[in-house]
Amino acid sequence: MKKFLVFTVVILTYCSGILNAQNSPTRSAITFEIKNLGIGTSGSISGLLTEIQFTPSNLNSSIVEASVDVNTINTDNSSRDEHLRSEDPKIVLKSVTFKRKSGNNYLGTFTLTIKGKSKQIEMPFIFLEKENAVEFKGTFKINRLGFGVGSKSMILSDEVTVNIDCEEKKQESAQIRGR
Repeated sequence: MKKFLVFTVVILTYCSGILNAQNSPTRSAITFEIKNLGIGTSGSISGLLTEIQFTPSNLNSSIVEASVDVNTINTDNSSRDEHLRSEDPKIVLKSVTFKRKSGNNYLGTFTLTIKGKSKQIEMPFIFLEKENAVEFKGTFKINRLGFGVGSKSMILSDEVTVNIDCEEKKQESAQIRGR
């Protein structure tokens, strides 16, 4: 369960927009869901920090790095939240490559690090440029066991779905790079 929260944090970090320094998005939602006894159990992660240089016209030079503090995990169950938090205080996501699929649709390959374990993930996402903001929306799935979150269970699913929806205000330099 800790792993899927870490992935959520990473995704939120990824969605923070076009910036040159660590920044926080103006609006963000990182949510995750896992099946527990066959019933969807959800939670959220906040506290996203990013360093993003995403340029749709030059994907090879685009960079996305994001992190979240695992202490911001919230499942509305304090004992579950404590169980998901780890000694390693951050979940980190770093871009490897980007591909344009069509229009505003992209596929990103990222290195996700949770509890000191790093794995590559792929995340389809939408990048939208608005008048004064940029928006990222993406979803990906991870296997929590691959990141050392919990143990094998007949009750709890291994697969965690992470959803990211965030928006960040454009800055002067971001507006130029984004076009």
